[in-house]
Amino acid sequence: MTGTLDIPTVQAFLLVAELQSFTRAAEALGTTQAAVSMKLQRLEAVIGKRLVERSPRAVRLTADGSAFLRNARALIEAHDRALMGEVPARRQLSFGISDHAAGPELVPLLERLNALSSQLSFAVTIGFSRDLLDAYDSGTLDAVIVRQEAGRRGGEKLAEDTFGWFASPRLKWQRGENLRLVTLAAPCGIRALAVRALDRAGIEWNETFIGGGVTAVIAAALAGLGVAPLAKRIAPPGMVDIGPEIGLPPMAASKVMLHSKVGEPIKLMALRTLAAAFRSAAAG
Repeated sequence: MTGTLDIPTVQAFLLVAELQSFTRAAEALGTTQAAVSMKLQRLEAVIGKRLVERSPRAVRLTADGSAFLRNARALIEAHDRALMGEVPARRQLSFGISDHAAGPELVPLLERLNALSSQLSFAVTIGFSRDLLDAYDSGTLDAVIVRQEAGRRGGEKLAEDTFGWFASPRLKWQRGENLRLVTLAAPCGIRALAVRALDRAGIEWNETFIGGGVTAVIAAALAGLGVAPLAKRIAPPGMVDIGPEIGLPPMAASKVMLHSKVGEPIKLMALRTLAAAFRSAAAG
């Protein structure tokens, strides 16, 4: 090994490793993909080993990269301790995620946040977009990932979801019968989208199950209680979109937005990583 390790370069390596993407790492750092690539090339030159394998579809660590990853994390933790003292005060990032937006992305999001810094703790609230925005506006939450609300300006687009009518493959429905709906309670925005689409199509409906969370809604739909309007991204295996087969109307698409008032560097880095990880998971 020749040369000296540069902290920002090692941080860029950690983000590439966690997000498995130069593009997403660049988003998290607020820079360009080319700049991140140059940092990694310089790091590989200093280490004298190839750390990542680049391909059009993915970025993966080499065996040497995996071995260096542990040391890189230890270096950044030591750097943080040197700046903040031996036992630094843990900062807390409080953020909310809409239940209908979280989906399978929540686990990898939290994994990547946990790997990012030992100096942060996280307070996560799952709920309705409207309630989360109220908490954000009142200063209770640092940031929120929510469905776009009508008339709400600002925010950063993370994804745009299309929806389907998901149910157990065993569910039977014929036009002329009341459609059995499985939903969250009002003021759920997805419930409103579904009801509006059914009313416009002249399809009678009734709610057979109202859940306190998306997990409960999915369980009820899988159990055959009815049809759940869900983003295609978050519908789990075992459910099928029966809409096209039985002639249910399409629902309007919905954007997933990030709203943030974070300014502190360590929190901002975590939030940028969160946004990049969400985009990566949603696109995958």
